[in-house]
Amino acid sequence: MKAVCEGIELSDAVLKVVKACSTKTTVPVLECIKISAKNDTMTLAATDGEISIIKSIKAEIYEEGEFCVPGKYFADFIKKLEDVQITLYSVGKKMDIVYADSQTSMQVLPADDFPKINLDISENSFKLKTADLKKYISATSFCCAADDSRPILKGCQFVINDNELCVTSLDGFRLATINGKLISSTGNMEIVCPARTLNEIEKMLPDGEEETEIFVQRGMILVSSENTVLTSRLYGGDFIKKENIIPKSFVTTVTVEKEKLKASIERAAILVRSDKNSLIIFDVSGDRIEISSASEIGNVQEPVKAEVDGKDVKIAMNSKFIIDAVNALNEEKILLAFNNQVQPFICQNEKDRDCLYLILPVRTSNNA
Repeated sequence: MKAVCEGIELSDAVLKVVKACSTKTTVPVLECIKISAKNDTMTLAATDGEISIIKSIKAEIYEEGEFCVPGKYFADFIKKLEDVQITLYSVGKKMDIVYADSQTSMQVLPADDFPKINLDISENSFKLKTADLKKYISATSFCCAADDSRPILKGCQFVINDNELCVTSLDGFRLATINGKLISSTGNMEIVCPARTLNEIEKMLPDGEEETEIFVQRGMILVSSENTVLTSRLYGGDFIKKENIIPKSFVTTVTVEKEKLKASIERAAILVRSDKNSLIIFDVSGDRIEISSASEIGNVQEPVKAEVDGKDVKIAMNSKFIIDAVNALNEEKILLAFNNQVQPFICQNEKDRDCLYLILPVRTSNNA
């Protein structure tokens, strides 16, 4: 194979597809990017068995062919060549990278060893505004579980009913859910998509007024945008029903200015950031929330003015969880709702209630 392309275009493509290269595998080809040259197109592909990304760019093809190059090393190297024209030339088990007056060689693997990526995914689909999809992902994916103890919790649940969409995620300590509308769908469906996949989809989609269609078939999804195609496996099994977790009513509601609350929480979190639970305490009474934290470093105690309706409550929580929730909300004032010091509480925008965050309190010696 021999092909010539612009460094900036090749770098952009490589940095997109390398995200699908496996980092923990005993199969060397899964750590590779497959490069194919045909007609006037260079196509790069990577897969780790769960997620696959394919990206095509224009190139001058002098000799068609394909091979697999070590993904991480190739990506790091090409990233340093964005301002020059690059020639890729492969013979046997070696590939030459020619740029300016220089040349570098890398070992390659046969393209025949690379797994086939199935792009025949079109049985069901749903379409929505790209900006909405990106909003739903950013509003929920950070609440997915990170460990493998319950794999299905590493994904976001998408429930589609009559062109209404509900996206939910939880990790056992907190929950995020957001409701929205679709442009169209082929029918009602429920899927659980890995958070990692959703984050890559969010990165690959452009900003603007475009629309995105997501195709679903036999436990797989497919999304395409600007010469990039992403496919991914979906998680199987029963997702936790949020209706069984979110309280139906509350005894105390608090309306507070988001930025003032956020600033106070962040200051209180500084002194406990090395602790396991990064514990801070909300003491809600009268017309304020008193936010406090204490560690060997010192202690913080700050009042934040608020509109309180209901009983006084004192509740401990992980500072990271409440900071993440507050950061995800976008109105000037937010609503907090509590029942007692051991039951989960919620955090929402004051007016737009389509997005909800639920956080489980931390039990302390005072509320155990």
